[in-house]
Order: sequence, then C-alpha cells, then structure tokens
Amino acid sequence: MSQHDKIAARTAPGPQTTRRTLLAGAAAMVCWPGVSLAQEASLAAFVASPHRSAANRARDAWRKPIETVAFLGIEPQHRVVEILPGSGAYWLEFLAPYLRERGLYVAAGRDVETATPAYVEDHKRLLAKLAADPARYDRVLVSKFFADRHEIAPAGSADFVLTFRNLHNWIDRNEIEGALRAFHAALKPGGILGVGDHRGRADMTQDAQKQTGYVRQDFAVAMIEKAGFKLAGTSEAKANPRDTKDHPHGVWSLPPTFRGGDTDRAKFQDIGESDRFLLKFTRA
Repeated sequence: MSQHDKIAARTAPGPQTTRRTLLAGAAAMVCWPGVSLAQEASLAAFVASPHRSAANRARDAWRKPIETVAFLGIEPQHRVVEILPGSGAYWLEFLAPYLRERGLYVAAGRDVETATPAYVEDHKRLLAKLAADPARYDRVLVSKFFADRHEIAPAGSADFVLTFRNLHNWIDRNEIEGALRAFHAALKPGGILGVGDHRGRADMTQDAQKQTGYVRQDFAVAMIEKAGFKLAGTSEAKANPRDTKDHPHGVWSLPPTFRGGDTDRAKFQDIGESDRFLLKFTRA
C-alpha cells in the first residue's frame, strides 16, 4: 500500500466516536476553540516525557509547545500535517504520541529526489528515528513535500497543517505560492493553518530583510490570505522584545545557531532565540 493510500485509509470515517465521525467529512465546516484544561494537562504530560531529546526540551522556553498547541486548538482526535519536521523532530516528538490513539500525525518530509545531499541525510535520520521507537511513532505517516509538486495529504482530509520557521526559506526560493496551494488543498474547509516564523522589522521592507531570515508579520498575513485563507488569530507567546533584528548574520546570529561563532556569543545568548509571530488561519 502506498503512503497516499495509508493516509487516505487513516483519514477515512471510522466508528471510534460520534464526534470523530462527524469531523471525518471533508466538506464539514470546522473551527476549533482552544483546547480544554484536561486536554492541556494531557498534552503537558507528553511534553514532559523523558523520551524527548535534551536539545528539544532545552528549547521549550522559546518555542512554547503547550501554549502553541492550545492556541491553535489541536485536540487528540485531529489529523495534523507538519511540514518538514526534520530529524530534530521538535514538534513530532510530542505531537505524534499525543495524536497516536485517536488522531493522525503526518510528517510532510523532504522530496529526496530533489533535495540536497545534506537534506537527504537529514530525512534518513528522521525515518530512522521513527523506526527506532514504534511504541510512539508506528502510526506516523510520511508524505513528500516540495512546494505544490506533491499531495502532502489526501485533498480535504487534514484538520491542521503546521509550518514553523519555513516561510523565509520559501519566500527566498520563490516557492511560497506553491507551498500555500499544497496546504490549501490538504485542509478540509474550515481547517486550520498554523504558521510561526521569525518576525521581521516593520520599518524595513520585506525585500530589504529577505536574506536575514526575518519575515514581516503584515507581509505574511497578506500573502497567506491572498492564497485563500482567513486570519483567525494571533499569539504573542513566542515574542522576544530583546531581539533587535539587526544582527550581522541575521537570525542565525542567535541561539541555537550562533553562526558568528564566539564573536559576541554572550550577547546573543543573552538575547535568546528570535522574536517570532504565531498565526492561525482558517481555510475558506
């Protein structure tokens, strides 16, 4: 059975619960509020699990996993597609177990036929990570992503598509319009697109800061709404007012990359990870 068929099978209506059956219809109009306190507590247990890598746990203070999932409204029965989780698998490590019993996690990974050798190796490490822990990751499905060249999930099947810190790359490579088309196709009507990225300076044009890794929030909103989405909410959970956004190596001057090496390392360590926006869109 192909990966496409596996995803289709996992997203077909099932008898598990009445609510899940109702949600399974691709034409159903849906828009979820924040998760309940009980679900948030359940999520917190997965985030606190010792199976997560030390490197990922160290980044929780900046990436705000519980606040992010609660803001977006991801519940255990939802079908979630994450774009390019990579072998670091920050979100995958807790979202896949969180969704394992009642929902579905799809990793839209690299198209290895077109990726650079480094990305091919990273994709192999991701697959090895999944294979090494079947108790948590045996139900993770892997699809291919490269702009809109592939179907990341069967059309109209996903409750959520998530992308974190990718917009700046796609804008730079002129792949953003295709990526947004792929997301729109995968989501059911009313489904949620969750987007996070390094927030650019409002006093500079997007073109002027394109090579820095930062993206103007208003630019991102306009671009995504033009692609058939509607802004449903914003969150300041990942805001960092200490980030001045004028670093010699752009966002990569900051942790965890420290592209400048030891030069001003203490200064950048004190700033912390980048100032980021977190946006929630609904698919029209």
